[in-house]
Amino acid sequence: MTGKAAPHATGDTTTPDTPPGPVTVRGPGAPGAAGRNRLERGRSALGPALELVHTGRAPTRAVLTSELGVTRATAGAVAAELEALGLIRVDSRPSASAGSQGRPSHRLFVADDGPVALAAQVHADGFRAALVGLGGRIVATTPGCEVVGADPAQVLGAVVEAGAELLRETGRRCVGAGLAVPSAVAEPEGLALNPLHVAWPAGAPVAAIFADRVRDAGITGPAFAGNDVNLAALAEHRHGAGRGAQHLLCVATGHRGVGGALVLDGRLHTGSSGLALEVGHLTVNPEGRPCHCGGRGCLDVETDPLAFLTAAGRDPGPEVSLLQQARDLIRTGGADPAVPAAVEELVDRLGLGLAGLVNILNPDRIILGGLHQALLDAAPDRLRAVVADRSLWGRSGSVPILPCTLDHNSLVGAAELAWQPVLDDPLTAVA
Repeated sequence: MTGKAAPHATGDTTTPDTPPGPVTVRGPGAPGAAGRNRLERGRSALGPALELVHTGRAPTRAVLTSELGVTRATAGAVAAELEALGLIRVDSRPSASAGSQGRPSHRLFVADDGPVALAAQVHADGFRAALVGLGGRIVATTPGCEVVGADPAQVLGAVVEAGAELLRETGRRCVGAGLAVPSAVAEPEGLALNPLHVAWPAGAPVAAIFADRVRDAGITGPAFAGNDVNLAALAEHRHGAGRGAQHLLCVATGHRGVGGALVLDGRLHTGSSGLALEVGHLTVNPEGRPCHCGGRGCLDVETDPLAFLTAAGRDPGPEVSLLQQARDLIRTGGADPAVPAAVEELVDRLGLGLAGLVNILNPDRIILGGLHQALLDAAPDRLRAVVADRSLWGRSGSVPILPCTLDHNSLVGAAELAWQPVLDDPLTAVA
């Protein structure tokens, strides 16, 4: 889901020192074979070029030229076309940094006032809508609603209307909409198979309902739905702690339960029908707590916020989310010996699960979100030691374990679903 690989152009007779001419990839084509070839190369490079700017991998036109494998002239024309589409901005007066040599290169930025994607997220303790621009930048967001009803159509209608209000207030053009839900989402039907922590019926057609509500609200562009942790991993891989990893494992616990996601060779791996990597149901304590899936001692119920509060001897309160209660307790409860003991207990369970995943998947990086991020911050050495002790390759080359870095990463990931058609073909999707 990271888009197509950048093409490598060959046979362009323009020398690298030739400045970009008036060639535009939107126009009818320059006369002659050379002009037509350059035009077609420019068109095919639009999507890869936009993705490079979108993910921060092409901060200058010189880097864009190198990454695409084209001449300066073609890269300049591609950047100019993306700017004309309102997607990026090219600085008009490049300046060389102190001590640098050679011609200064134009810097490339995503357009601050460009189009946005509508992102929506539903979780056990509420829902939220946001507008997200290129580069994963959240432009506007609604206050989180704290009540999720049993009717998915009602909930999704409310979150879409909140997003539509943001679009009206900002006047932004919308390229599409994406939804993150706390459930495995079966493809291609878009069914939420196991929304265990919201009171929705199993198999609810969330993708179709969401698309209907988006259309009813008059929002343009396609609509998509996906699992919240999958989308968090996608966002972190493109814009956060997972950037640059080829084989990225993401494990996170939000308000309830545990989810996992995997990026393989730079692409989100969802399996044959969208259901890959249900890590929450790895057994880490055979004599442990009963799980919603019918098993016992699953990661899902041994390392989530409720498990931590229970281990620390706390009764969950109704005032704020379980996740916030657990985070606050880790931050402020160190004087109570039950709190560090609970941290160690959950870290050991989490480390056992991560070690098993390392043995199977051999990732080059692990990122942790939600409460797991707080546990990593509280006991980093202990967690890494457990993973190293229990994994086959831990002692010879430990896998980096890092915290997620993006705020609202599932929302940003939901927006990535809507941005993908634009990254695949900007000219068709936006022009």
